[in-house]
Amino acid sequence: LLGNRMSDTALFEVVNRVGVVTLNRPQVHNALSLPMIRLIAGQLEAWRHDDDVAAVLLRGVRLGNWLLPEGYMWRFGPGAESPREIEALVARLLGPDAAAGFWTRFRDAFITEADIERIAHSGFDHVRLPINARVIQNPDGSMIEAGLELVDRLIAWCRAHGLWVLLDLHGAPGGQTGTNIDDSLGRPDLFFDARHRANTRTLWRALAERYAGDTTVLGYDLLNEPLPNEWQHTFAAELAELYRDLTREIRSVDPDHLIMYEGSHWATNWSIFTEVWDENSVLQFHKYWSSPDRASIAPFLEARDRLGLPIYMGEGGENTLPWLYTAFRLYEAEGIGWNFWPWKKIETVTSPASVVAPRGWDDVIAAIPGGEVPDAPRIFEELLENLRIENCVWRPEVVAAITGVRPQVVPAWGFGFRGAGESFAVADGASLAGIRADDAAGIRFAHPGDNPENPFEQSDGRAYLPGEELEVALAAGDWLEFELEGIHPSELRIVADRPETPRGVRVVAEAAASLARLEVVSERG
Repeated sequence: LLGNRMSDTALFEVVNRVGVVTLNRPQVHNALSLPMIRLIAGQLEAWRHDDDVAAVLLRGVRLGNWLLPEGYMWRFGPGAESPREIEALVARLLGPDAAAGFWTRFRDAFITEADIERIAHSGFDHVRLPINARVIQNPDGSMIEAGLELVDRLIAWCRAHGLWVLLDLHGAPGGQTGTNIDDSLGRPDLFFDARHRANTRTLWRALAERYAGDTTVLGYDLLNEPLPNEWQHTFAAELAELYRDLTREIRSVDPDHLIMYEGSHWATNWSIFTEVWDENSVLQFHKYWSSPDRASIAPFLEARDRLGLPIYMGEGGENTLPWLYTAFRLYEAEGIGWNFWPWKKIETVTSPASVVAPRGWDDVIAAIPGGEVPDAPRIFEELLENLRIENCVWRPEVVAAITGVRPQVVPAWGFGFRGAGESFAVADGASLAGIRADDAAGIRFAHPGDNPENPFEQSDGRAYLPGEELEVALAAGDWLEFELEGIHPSELRIVADRPETPRGVRVVAEAAASLARLEVVSERG
């Protein structure tokens, strides 16, 4: 089958799909059939007590904003970025009693069983649940049953739809980052105040005691992105000590569930991981807005090989479809399970579900510095209705890009990561510094000149600027292989001079050409 002729010198042959990484996702539909995820001989396995095991490559999505609101997901800026700031804004605009009612209804609308059903049907196998300690624990360390029941409810829904749940302490007592994302007050007080560390130990022991033996629970993600920036150096030893303490607390009541440890500085500094703290554990990194290539994750691969532990990409997203497609294929080629951030937010093109902003929402945003919004009750009432998944704008193209199943756009620079002879053959291919530099496959800027060092900083999913666009220069006989599912070669179009998505085919140049992207041009049922 031949691709479209883009000029007299550009003709490509599309060869049917070749070796693709696929997910061994257990087909589970009831509580009894959900297997426990355990580390067996360095590999994550879905394990049942009858010794039935199957290797698992995790594919999940994160339920950000539900139990820990983040301002940018509401289109808020300074003054309404952390949960406590957002709560103060809502209380000022609605009054304390109405605000309390709003948050109860918010948690009943933002994530419902319909969301969980949609996540399962979209091909994911787990959710990661960010938890604010204030929702489930009082300042004196006692647990809040109403908050725990929200977690119970989510786990029950996931059990019914065959999804695992990774519990993520996103906002620890006192805060582990000192930024808005953990609801802290400007510094990581978890590491300044022993009372906060005691509460964190109590919290994790209570969760482990509550969910010990529950195979719907994937594991325990102890701290989200602890100690960014200068704090990564100030409290490195204290972080390692706290991780060991939390591990002991959990193992005293739960011998089975996975424990996940994140590095400091947005989960990217792994210098504290010098030994194995628990034989049933996983190391987690996060990745945003950088080149999707092996060099960018090399420190994590080194730690995996040195310690013999699986690694997991626990947060990544907020980018273009071409970047998402390429980054998530990288993880799968390296056998790295992943979790996409986030499932849903207001007016977005970078999440699967986009909440329609209610009429008058800009007035709410304008009131962050001060002032009233007379129509606030009606605006927030409309928001509650719009939050429901059935009322969101559904963006299947985002799911397709991250899963690689019928992606709309595949960038030429998103060919496979299995190396020369496996994923590409480019006789005279040059390397591009900083962008897949270990793959000499002819990647280059489409418009040489004023090109940025990092062309992948599209946090809002905006289109690439001309200077950011990449292409691959091919000579006759050169080929690239793309890992896709659900697409027949006859559905593809070869497009020059810009990037976008498909998966599972080989493209062969029959004359010299510059390839920018592949596109799906027909819909098959």
